[in-house]
Amino acid sequence: MNQLDNLLTQIAQQHLRIETLETRRSDSLDFHDVAVWCLRDALEAAFNAGVEQGRKAVNADKTSG
Repeated sequence: MNQLDNLLTQIAQQHLRIETLETRRSDSLDFHDVAVWCLRDALEAAFNAGVEQGRKAVNADKTSG
């Protein structure tokens, strides 16, 4: 798994109580009922992770250039 996959899996586990994002070819394992507030929390966590990655990239550019 790459860094993004690990991050998304971690968010799914923490906020959605979904064990894995891998396709398991079983409706009971691949489809989940999720409360909207949990989905919102997961989306917010993903957004914040993206913002943090952007900040790191900008800072890296500033120090290398």
